[in-house]
Amino acid sequence: MTPNQTELTTAQASSHSATRFMPAFAAAIIGIGLLFAAGFANSQVLHNAAHDSRHAASFPCH
Repeated sequence: MTPNQTELTTAQASSHSATRFMPAFAAAIIGIGLLFAAGFANSQVLHNAAHDSRHAASFPCH
């Protein structure tokens, strides 16, 4: 294996490992954003959103 091939293989491996963690990183950012939004939202707004979501999914809530 030539030095150029070794460098290319190392670069590909580091690029692949960074790509593996992107979905988990994105999910963590979205989750933190949702917690932040829920923390500062009016509780009645959150109740209505959850209530409407359950009705939209045909899930009984009463």
